[in-house]
Amino acid sequence: MRQIVKNIEPQSLTKHRAQKFADYDNYAEKDDVRRSMCLEQRGICCYCMGSITPDSLKMKIEHFQCQDDFPKKQLDYSNMLGACLGNMNRPEREQHCDTFKGNKHMSFSPSDSKRDIGASIKYNNDGSITSSNANLDKEINEVLNLNTRKLIAARKGALDGFKEVIKRRGKLHKGTVEKWLADWEGTSHGNNLRPYCMVIAYWLRKKLN
Repeated sequence: MRQIVKNIEPQSLTKHRAQKFADYDNYAEKDDVRRSMCLEQRGICCYCMGSITPDSLKMKIEHFQCQDDFPKKQLDYSNMLGACLGNMNRPEREQHCDTFKGNKHMSFSPSDSKRDIGASIKYNNDGSITSSNANLDKEINEVLNLNTRKLIAARKGALDGFKEVIKRRGKLHKGTVEKWLADWEGTSHGNNLRPYCMVIAYWLRKKLN
C-alpha cells in the first residue's frame, strides 16, 4: 500500500450532495469520482497496488467506512478510495481488496494524512506482504486478503523481473539506485505509477540502507 493524498472532490459530487434526498445510489456522475481517484492514486489500487482505470467495469469506488454502517459518509469524498475489482465473482478465498472487505472495518486508511501506512509494511522476497504493526498485519490478511496466491505471484513476478533487468547491469551505484527509487516511488515525476511499485521501492530502499 502507498499513502494517498486526496485531491479536491469533483464539482458534480459537491453539487449532488447539496440536493434534497441525495445519496450515493442516485449520484449519476460516479465516473467523475473514478477519474479523480485514478489521478490522485496515480493509476493503482488503494490496497493491492494493481492497475486501475476510471471505468466501472475495471475499478470500484471503495467506501473506507462502509455505507451500511456509516450512511452519513456515503457522499464524503474523503471516505472514498479507488479499488481494483478484487477478483470479483471468484470464490471468497480468492477475492481481495474492497471485494473481500465488504462491510468489514479497518483501522488503517491509505489516505490518512497523519499516518503513513506504507511505512510499516514489509514486502518479502517470496511476494508476501506483512506489517510491523500487529493490527495492520491482521487486517492485511483478514480484512483485505492481500496474501492470496494471485497477489503473491504478481508481487514476486514484479520484483523478480526487476532484479533480472538490473542483474544485467552489473555493479549498482548509489546514484542509480536513488534515481530508480524516486522513479518507482513516484517522487521524481507525476505520471501513473507501475503496478506493485512499492514492492520494488521497498527492495531498492533496503539496498540503499
